[in-house]
Amino acid sequence: MMRRTILSTSATLTAAAVCAGLVLHTSAAATAPPAHGAAVSAGSDRGRLVSAEHLRTLSAKETRRELARAGFDRHPVRYGVDTYRLVYHTIDAQGRPTTASGLLVLPRNGVRRLRTVSFDHGTESYKGDAPSMGQDGFGAAPAITYGSAGFASAAPDYLGLGLGPGFHPWMDVPSEATASLDMLRAARAFVPRTGRELERRVLVTGFSQGASAAMGLGRTLESGGDPWFRLGALAPISGAYDFQSAELPALLNGGVEAKSGALYTAYFLVAYNRLHHLYDSPSQVFQAPYDRTIEQLFDGSHTGQQLFAGTPGTVDALLTPYGREMLLHPAGPLAAALRVLDGTCTDWTPQAPIRLYLSGGDEQAVNANSHHCQMALRSHGVNAPLINLGTHEYQGSRHLGSNVSGTTAVVRWFSRLR
Repeated sequence: MMRRTILSTSATLTAAAVCAGLVLHTSAAATAPPAHGAAVSAGSDRGRLVSAEHLRTLSAKETRRELARAGFDRHPVRYGVDTYRLVYHTIDAQGRPTTASGLLVLPRNGVRRLRTVSFDHGTESYKGDAPSMGQDGFGAAPAITYGSAGFASAAPDYLGLGLGPGFHPWMDVPSEATASLDMLRAARAFVPRTGRELERRVLVTGFSQGASAAMGLGRTLESGGDPWFRLGALAPISGAYDFQSAELPALLNGGVEAKSGALYTAYFLVAYNRLHHLYDSPSQVFQAPYDRTIEQLFDGSHTGQQLFAGTPGTVDALLTPYGREMLLHPAGPLAAALRVLDGTCTDWTPQAPIRLYLSGGDEQAVNANSHHCQMALRSHGVNAPLINLGTHEYQGSRHLGSNVSGTTAVVRWFSRLR
């Protein structure tokens, strides 16, 4: 869910924990998103590089130090890394041409043909906290971990974050999947410049918001959404896979830490109104004085500290009765959008190996999400082990702690797969 601002970095430990965890993770028209399995058309610009910028070269020792500062495990590090920011062509939530950015991490190991990991990050609201921007060590640490373990690691910023124009369509799985796939295409186009190439099979993972995004990307790859890349394995961490039946009730009824609940609820309503027109005026769903400021706070230019300071401490202080009723009993465009969001575990049958990861007592992405996902997959005949990562905390948050411990667990699993 929101990483450290909701899911972004903030000034206090509490604010940081709220921001970094958001899993819930634009435009005005309520048009249908592109089909998740649609293959790229002939002549499409999707995935074409706009620019590639070398950011840093880190030795193995420097990489270990970098990960330790971010609170991540140093032990998976085998190599130094080079990091790059890629800007590439993709499509927005309505299928119109746009651009996005992302972080590419390559190991300094001399291997020519690289196994590839796609990592989808947790909730962010501030453009500068996206993985490729280098301002948030927590956000980039998983990609650096995979790169230092010997993989080529691609981490999209998503639409509207990093150097991407416009608003971020939070928790819009179709556009997360297209941005993630097009980041892989951009990486494949760039990597030969370094004398390397990417293997065809992609190991896909993601945290919080990125867990749903990872499931969406996995589904796209298995449905033939790209002529080259194929799904090799899938390992989402602490996702909100059942937003309507598990996450929304927890947000509204105290099952999520109170400030996190207010932040996620606000982000969800603002982002989904931009996509699906849920309300005519913010005052319909948000109480004063937040109705006058809440949409501006989620414009991508406000930091986690500003977001934390500008929102109430509880959902009850945020929502009007109308806003609460809308979320308790979704109908119309909202119900339709939730069916798309919640389809990542229910409307396909993964053939590649899959594991789900959670943290016991997660205060942001409630555990029912992962249990419901596992049951849905099992109903399709898919054995998806549910790995409990324990109760490791990062800055007081088990949700954020699952990103740390989950990254270590996933890199070990990916390293064993052939």
